[in-house]
Amino acid sequence: MMYDQARAQQPPGKGVGSTARPARGPEPLLPADEREKVSQRLRQALLDFADTPREALEAAESAFDEATAELAKALAERRRVLRAEWQDQDSEEQAEEFRHALRQYREITERMLRL
Repeated sequence: MMYDQARAQQPPGKGVGSTARPARGPEPLLPADEREKVSQRLRQALLDFADTPREALEAAESAFDEATAELAKALAERRRVLRAEWQDQDSEEQAEEFRHALRQYREITERMLRL
């Protein structure tokens, strides 16, 4: 039933089977260059494992540490930006901005829980 309600609220040409461009997914939490850098380090660790397993494992651990640190920084920045958007708003006059911020918090939190 919720599917039908959501579909009914879509503008014409945006429903199932439409040739309209598909909606983009959520923006990645890390920039592409950061993701690629960490991925490259992991690939190299895998390649090096047969010859130097301990060093390869240390390199993989280092890549993990870098990824988690970058993710923490990115999440903190998103939180800072979201908070700046709503913290000084009057709740009665800015309900739409509050709804937007709540949706953003929910989307980011749900993405973290799916990791």
